[in-house]
Amino acid sequence: MFPGPLGLSLAGKALNSGVWSLKTLDIRDFARDKHRSVDDTPFGGGAGMVMRPDVVDAALAAVDDRPGPRLYLSPRGRRFDQARAKALAAEPGAVIVCGRYEGLDERVIAARNLEEVSLGDFVLSGGEPAALAMMDAVIRLLPGVMGAVDGLAEESFEEGLLEYPLYTQPRDWNGMTVPEVLTSGHHANVKAWRRREAETITRERRPDLWARYLEDKERAERR
Repeated sequence: MFPGPLGLSLAGKALNSGVWSLKTLDIRDFARDKHRSVDDTPFGGGAGMVMRPDVVDAALAAVDDRPGPRLYLSPRGRRFDQARAKALAAEPGAVIVCGRYEGLDERVIAARNLEEVSLGDFVLSGGEPAALAMMDAVIRLLPGVMGAVDGLAEESFEEGLLEYPLYTQPRDWNGMTVPEVLTSGHHANVKAWRRREAETITRERRPDLWARYLEDKERAERR
């Protein structure tokens, strides 16, 4: 599964040029039986299988020399967001554990101080797709990956808001025209329009972000 889509486009070019690197480790290589078993039935009963702590711990021990936090993709983890992506982009690296089955034995999570991270309120068949998405969010923030870094400052979530509507040529398409302010050449008016639109979209689509944005704005005004 790796590098998968990260081996293509801008991330792929950055991988080939050495801006970032990737090492994958097959947990089955650390199994202790001829069947290369990494899981067993859960104590207390229940459906599914649980990844063994001894096998996962051995795999993590093999990358003890790797810098950065130890992350475990889990639906019960803290929600991954743009702020966390920025923080990870500033790290010298990271080790990501992609769970399978019902998840990891709780003891190895505690013993290895794994930080549980969730991509959202849904369940995947494994942590690999979530890891790819999370890595993409981080890699694109690394210096030398994106061409125009100025555009990063106006993306969704950068100032607590969703991004404003975007338009390009042709000006008139299927009877729908581009807002006049965007063709006026008046940069201050364009900036103000984009801020109003971003605020409206955030208020309508993400009330949680809007409430946080208002709190942050009020806190800044009191300083």
